[in-house]
Amino acid sequence: MSVFSARRPRGLALGVIAAGTLMIILDGSIVTVAMPAIQRDLNFSSSQLSWVVNAYLIAFGSLLLLAGRLGDLLGRKKMFLAGTGVFTAASLLAGFAGTPAVLLAARFLQGVGSAMAAAVGLGILVTLYPGRRERARAIAVFSFTGAAGASIGQVLGGVLTDLLTWHWIFFINLPIGAAVIALALPALPSDSGMGLRAGADAWGALLITVGLMAGIYGVINTTAYGWSSPHTLLPTLLGVALVAGFFVRQSRARTPLMPLRILRSRTVAVANVVQMLMVAALYSFQVLVALYLQGVLGYGAARTGIAMLPAALVIGLVSLGVSARLIARYGERVVLLTGLVLLIGVLGLLTRLPERAHYTTDLLPVMLLAAGFGLALPALTALGMSGADERDAGLASGLFNTTQQIGMALGVATLSTLAAARTHALTASGSPRASALTGGYHVAFAAGTGLLVVALVVAAVALRKPGRRTAAAATATSTPARQPVG
Repeated sequence: MSVFSARRPRGLALGVIAAGTLMIILDGSIVTVAMPAIQRDLNFSSSQLSWVVNAYLIAFGSLLLLAGRLGDLLGRKKMFLAGTGVFTAASLLAGFAGTPAVLLAARFLQGVGSAMAAAVGLGILVTLYPGRRERARAIAVFSFTGAAGASIGQVLGGVLTDLLTWHWIFFINLPIGAAVIALALPALPSDSGMGLRAGADAWGALLITVGLMAGIYGVINTTAYGWSSPHTLLPTLLGVALVAGFFVRQSRARTPLMPLRILRSRTVAVANVVQMLMVAALYSFQVLVALYLQGVLGYGAARTGIAMLPAALVIGLVSLGVSARLIARYGERVVLLTGLVLLIGVLGLLTRLPERAHYTTDLLPVMLLAAGFGLALPALTALGMSGADERDAGLASGLFNTTQQIGMALGVATLSTLAAARTHALTASGSPRASALTGGYHVAFAAGTGLLVVALVVAAVALRKPGRRTAAAATATSTPARQPVG
């Protein structure tokens, strides 16, 4: 047991990290339900409205890797506290926003604060819980906040918007943020970091930040301009070139911002790829199902949130009560594959969703199968952080969160574009609006199913089987001269 854990319970630190993460995740989903009310109140145009989400996504996704590494260099506790403070202050600004410009600026600042706090959360967690079993339980709690938080956000967003006003979806962050900061000061372990000299690569920081920002901006533009438009191609290609330049520089820099040793572990690399595919696919569940409920079935904001609630409940139950035990008994690989199979069932069933669906027979089974996310995410998180040591915990955390955001951006761009194109084609051929929307969603659900199948194959083939890992460990133990690889 560490000196820190002997002085004060690690459970309080875990609770603080989970609460901060929950606040960030809630904010990412709570806004989607309130978008129509925001548009009416602030006179957003249709083209402007998407930037209520995009401004946050660009700042969040592009700064995670940099923030994670800065946490290692300057201190992860400092980064977490600063990020939570920026996010809370930006939430206050967003709640009082009276014009589109002010709201978009506040959303960008929320993304900056979210990146600073979220990037180091997992890094703090893995240093607090070094043992495999205890880390699995801690990651299960952390994963619950991410997996169920999105669904809870939709419920909360609908209720607050219907009962109060959309302003309260931002004001609700103020007491949570203040409580997280107050508890984090005594609860989180203090760390001075390695110092900027250990990774003071300013050019590398510029390359990765601008590259991710340009790439995410370009991918987001596909929803408005399509894949072949210069608005999409130019920033996307620029982003790819800058990120490639970043990796070249990291291989040569004396003090790299991101030491490439973190990618030498096949487990870490595969976990990040699988997560990107999974998150991209599940955009169609989190967002398009909500749009189907409102646009096709005519649900209101609060009713939509309540309809999605069973998914949040089963995800939470599995994440907190089952996943850690299964991982301890069968290993991360088996639990991950099982979760992916269940999620394939979710999107596979949605491809058959009728225009006039009955909730009990057509939608409730889908919500219950979402338990697969409660299995897959904790297993992926454990695999993605398996190569993190004290030096690189923040970097590994930032990388894992970055691939999650890139997956989300790709899911938004690809699946929403496919759905819109199919809906437009059906409308042009004379199909009623509800039928055309349902047909568009079917295409997106089918594409999401395909992404999950690819993720399943990659995980099954590329991840080492538990038995092989055990044999390798036994060999390393009996032969001290040999060191296990990644």
